[in-house]
Amino acid sequence: MRQGAQGSADTGTPWTSTAATAAAEPAEPAGSARVPRQAGAVRGEHTHSEPPAPVLPRARPVIQRASVRGQILDALRAALVAGDLRPGEVYSAPVLGERFGVSATPVREAMQQLALEGAVEVVPNRGFRVVERGVRELAELAEVRALIEVPVMLRLARAVPAERWAEMRPLAEATVRAASTGCRATYAESDRRFHRAVLSLSGNEQLVQIAEDLHRRAQWPLVGGGPGFRGRADLVADAHEHTALLDALVARDLDVVRALVGEHFAGAGAGGA
Repeated sequence: MRQGAQGSADTGTPWTSTAATAAAEPAEPAGSARVPRQAGAVRGEHTHSEPPAPVLPRARPVIQRASVRGQILDALRAALVAGDLRPGEVYSAPVLGERFGVSATPVREAMQQLALEGAVEVVPNRGFRVVERGVRELAELAEVRALIEVPVMLRLARAVPAERWAEMRPLAEATVRAASTGCRATYAESDRRFHRAVLSLSGNEQLVQIAEDLHRRAQWPLVGGGPGFRGRADLVADAHEHTALLDALVARDLDVVRALVGEHFAGAGAGGA
């Protein structure tokens, strides 16, 4: 879903973050705590023998910078998938910080994480440029994902009982609802959640992390949308493959599982999920 993304970091954007509210929490004035009068004391009465107990100041809410950074990172990832951060454009951390209502520091830290993931690259003294990607890179990512996930899916189809697959049904149905919104960012998150849950049944956390990293990278937009850009109907069709896959896994139909997963990644290589 493209929302008329800005051409530079100096124009407004339709996306904001809840981190702005958290970071702007006002501090309570120092020394505002009041010492209450002792019980039973009369106005003007001296109570030298029982000095009043000290009253601790009210605890101030502590905002963890890591939490703010995480919220900013999530918001930037969603903006990237939605196309609000456009390939080839340079974005300044201070300007983005103003939009989110936070300092430049958590934005810069989040952008540095995106740089490690390959989504952006550092431009000295300017900010971060969104990496421009082509169809070939997308196809290569889809091929690697297939090499990792297809054998795992087939192994799980032989070993996992039907009741465990039934537990995945709500996640598969959630991807259909997310796709029906037409929002690529919403669908991308739901799609990753489904794939992560399925692969988690393998018990191999390293595999899950690697597969999710590849999956996330496969969801970044191409330059100008590219020939692989998919609209709402394509997202819905892609989501329905999840429910069909669960049906095949329950039936332990390995041929159908292999075909469905292969088609799913073929669609991903063309710009799908």
